[in-house]
Amino acid sequence: MSLYRSAVWLAKGLREYTKSGYEAASQHFSPDDLDVQVSGRAFLVTGANSGLGKTTAMEIAKRGGTVHLVCRDAARSETAKSEILRESGNQNIFLHIVDLSDPKEIWKFVENFKQEHKLNVLINNAGCMVNKRELTEDGLEKNFATNTLGVYILTVALIPVLEKEQDPRVVTVSSGGMLVQKLSTQDLQWERAAFDGTMVYAQNKRQQVVMTEQWARVHPSIHFSSMHPGWADTPGVRRAMPGFHAKFKDRLRTAAQGADTVLWLALAAAASKQPSGLFFQDRKPVPKHLPLARTSCSPTEEEKLMEILEEMAQRFK
Repeated sequence: MSLYRSAVWLAKGLREYTKSGYEAASQHFSPDDLDVQVSGRAFLVTGANSGLGKTTAMEIAKRGGTVHLVCRDAARSETAKSEILRESGNQNIFLHIVDLSDPKEIWKFVENFKQEHKLNVLINNAGCMVNKRELTEDGLEKNFATNTLGVYILTVALIPVLEKEQDPRVVTVSSGGMLVQKLSTQDLQWERAAFDGTMVYAQNKRQQVVMTEQWARVHPSIHFSSMHPGWADTPGVRRAMPGFHAKFKDRLRTAAQGADTVLWLALAAAASKQPSGLFFQDRKPVPKHLPLARTSCSPTEEEKLMEILEEMAQRFK
């Protein structure tokens, strides 16, 4: 990451990504956008046992939606499910234990899911930031396996299910960190470059934004969007970025503030009227690149990413 990108990103973050940035932006929100009931619609939320995912699942449940919680930790997930059931009074809450770093497990999950359930909205929220290079049982770098390949397989596998329903949507929770990264397909699993967990995560999040653009182009019947939740105080941030959390904890957004745009993209009629494939922050589309940061890449490079991911996905099917 260049010093220029770092400085611009930090300045932008302190201005827009913190709690005060949300409070300023929310002055322009339409209060009716999320005053909706979604009974009869089905939502799948990954990483739904804590943080933004749990908050998102809870709010959808309170509005009557059928919610599928996709989580890795069985004990914590059962606790989250019980809380959502109790607070929402909604009995249509389903828990699925899936390790999103395991491609074979994802394919198997979707095969079973589509035989029993319908789906209107997929919310790719689960994320991973491992700060030392770690390999899965399949020999995949864990951040890439979870944040990129896992998101790719889950989304592609569920597209046929989504296409059967009215107003289908896919919302992917990315990060402002992607603004400091230019897409590179040369070393997707960081086998050659010096490993920095924060930068690996940021590159994964850039990949998610590119995937969203490409899916929107190929599947016009589904509304795709990616978004930045701002700097939110979540268990994931506390665990993966303790120094960052300690420095900015008084300025960080609440989980509810971080999840607001996820909910808006998943539920609001106004969101589906936006062009598919955009990147959002605080309920509005925002640029995918910092000014003068030179993080844009060619369509050829973006298509190459999708080709690599498709080849890898099929290998584990």
